[in-house]
Parts: sequence; C-alpha cells; structure tokens
Amino acid sequence: MKPTPLSKPVIPLRQVRAGASIPAGAPAVDRRWRVAMLVQAPHRFGFFLAVLVLGFAAGWWALVQLDRVGFGPGLAYALSPTVVHAAVMSLGFMPLFFAGFLFTAGPKWLGVAPPPARAMWWPLSLQAAGWLVWVVGGHVSAGLAYAGAACAWIGMLITQMLFWRLLRQSQASDQLHARVVGVAGLVGCASLAVMLLALVLGAYPVARAAVFTGLWGFVVVTYVAVAHRMIPFFTSSAMPMVQAWRPFWLLGVLLAAAVFEALAAWGEVAGWPSTRGWMLARGLLELAAGSVILWVAFAWGLVQSLRQRLLAMLHLGFVWFGLAFVLAGLSQLLGLRTGVPVLGLGALHALTMGFLGSLILAMVTRVSCGHSGRALVADQLVWTLFWLLQAATVLRIVADLPVAPAGSLALAAVLFAVVVLVWGARLANWYGRARADGRPG
Repeated sequence: MKPTPLSKPVIPLRQVRAGASIPAGAPAVDRRWRVAMLVQAPHRFGFFLAVLVLGFAAGWWALVQLDRVGFGPGLAYALSPTVVHAAVMSLGFMPLFFAGFLFTAGPKWLGVAPPPARAMWWPLSLQAAGWLVWVVGGHVSAGLAYAGAACAWIGMLITQMLFWRLLRQSQASDQLHARVVGVAGLVGCASLAVMLLALVLGAYPVARAAVFTGLWGFVVVTYVAVAHRMIPFFTSSAMPMVQAWRPFWLLGVLLAAAVFEALAAWGEVAGWPSTRGWMLARGLLELAAGSVILWVAFAWGLVQSLRQRLLAMLHLGFVWFGLAFVLAGLSQLLGLRTGVPVLGLGALHALTMGFLGSLILAMVTRVSCGHSGRALVADQLVWTLFWLLQAATVLRIVADLPVAPAGSLALAAVLFAVVVLVWGARLANWYGRARADGRPG
C-alpha cells in the first residue's frame, strides 16, 4: 500500500547506521543527542539521572576501596564513608529508577493520564543533585552532606506526592501493587528524614537502622510488588507454555519477609543480636523465607527462562533474593556459638548487588529498549555485563570470609563500577536521542 502523507515511512536508526537506502518522502531521523529529549518521557529523565548518580557513586566507592589498599590519593573524610555509601546505594539512585518506571507503567496500571514529563524535572533534579552533593560533602563538610540529603528528601517527597495524586485519581479495580509501591515510597521518605536527623544528632546506630528500613521497607518492598506483577507476566508473554501465576498470598509472604528485615534493623539498635534466642529465631525464619523464595523462582519458570537472555536475567536476579535470605539465616545460625553473625555483609550484598542490581540491569534495559524503538533483547554487551555483575557479587560475598584474598573487596568494587559505568553510558546515550523507529516518546 502506498504511504499517505500522514504515514510516511521512517527509517529506523539501526538501518540508517547500516547504510539502508531511504525511500522518497521518508523523514530523516535526527541522530543528535539533545538535553530536550530527556523530558520527552518520564523514563528518559528518571533513568538518565539514575544512571548518573549510580555511576558517580560506584566510581567513588571504587576509589575509596582502592585508597584503603594504598592505590588512592589519600582521601580525607568529613563523614564515615560507610554511612555515605550505605545511604546513596540504598536511597540515592533507586528512587530515580523507580520514578522513571512508575510514571511510565503506573498510569497504565491505574488507568489514568500520566503527568507531563516536564512535571518531573524539578523533583528528580533535586534528588540527583542532592545525592551528588551528599557524596562530595562526605569528604568536604558534614553540613554540606546534610544539605544535599535534605534536597534529596524534598525531591523524593514531591515525587511521592505526584504518584499518590495518580492513585487518588484512579478508578481501576486492581490498585494493590500500585498502593503497595505508594506506601513503600512514604516509608522511604520517612527513612531518609530519620537518617538525616539521627546523623545531625550523632545517633549513628539510629541512622544505620533508618537506612536499613529504607532499603527493606522502601526499595525491597517496591521490587517485590513490581516483580510479583511483572515477572510472571513477562514470562507468560514470552513463553505461552508457562502460566502467569501470582496469587496475592504469595505477595503477602514476600512483603512480610521484607518487613521482618526492616523491623530487625531496629532490633539491632535494641541489642537483640547478642541474644542467642533471637539469633536462632531469626536464622530459622530467614532460612524458611529463602527456601520459599527459591521455590517461587522455579515456579515462575526459572528453567524455561534460560532460553531467552533478557528473561533469564530477571529470573536469575530473583534467585539472588532467595539466596540473600539463606545466607542471612546461615550467618545467624553459624554464629550462635560466638554470639555474632559470621558471614558479615555477604548476605546484604547478595541482596543489593545480586537481587537489586540484576533486576535493575534487566528491567531498565528492557524498558529502555522498548521505549527507544529497539528490540526487546539482551545483546552481547548487556549479557556480558550481567555476568560480570554476577562475578562482582560473588567476589563481594567472598570478601567477607576470613580466607578472602587481600584486595578482593577493592576488586569487587572496581568490577561493579566498570559494569554500571559501561551500561549507564550506553543508556544515557539513548535517552538523549530520538527513538530509533521515529515514534514519539
């Protein structure tokens, strides 16, 4: 059929690069990178700022670890780098990724009109700028770091208000996942506020508990809600022989496990870890939760998913969720004799680098490909980066063992930084350019 003037063929960017001939009348694809393109869709700006903060934080942490083993410039600190690292890795870039995803998929879930992309400019900019200042302030001035965290909190609060406005407008019959995410966002805002106040007052154990509350009660709860809704859907869409199975009781179990860990953080403030009865109970509960999650991973089609890279990344990332609980439980039980968990931060990084990192790599890649007019596939670069991330995660877990080689922590940090910088640079290049298929968005 001959195209009409209103339906002129558009040459995809990949065909332009390949030297495809351009039919008469086809509009040329503008290949320039432009800042204006970032506000064409919520995912563009949210994801762009997220990879910016993630790359900056990962590169900074690699430098800190290299400095500790004698290969750095001799950094000075105004705040504990561990506190700075924990906060920015838990509450820094994650809310920006969430905003990019939720203001893209959320309106479809809720059956409402999305907010204008430009409405996200200031709240997301405040968050990104605030977290960059937080990291720099950790070396220059504690007051500067606190000011950065306060800006980030304001931006996060405004973003949550915008999402709750969508919830109030919605007449959709199924709002469960969106409301879970909305409540989790409020927990994140409260956690950041408590962390900031505790640091100002010098109550560092309370600040640490607040960060862990944000991690489990905000970040992990959001992940669980989205995974429960989307992983079975993606799997059944790609593989019709796998049924989309996501009962609500399962969501309740996964949320209960995350809430338990958030509450356990405050138990540490109260001194519970020194109680062997608490360690036994916590260890058994964590082993049980990990076993259920691993079973769910297989029930959701883990084995079948291995045929498709992008789908396999989602499922293998979810396996890390179960492994994190298993490692945490073993750490508690093996430490009963000494009264101290024995695996250190290994279980925590199985959660953050393995589960959260793998799913971010998979989900953001999927959304970015789909909304940039590219095929929904993990190409060789993404697939390689995914496995490098798995290696960095294993190395980080091993680094907490007494027999770990010297420098293994620094090597894990450098490898993680390389993964996120290469991946983030590629996506940032996409976000500032028009879709490859010439469509808007």
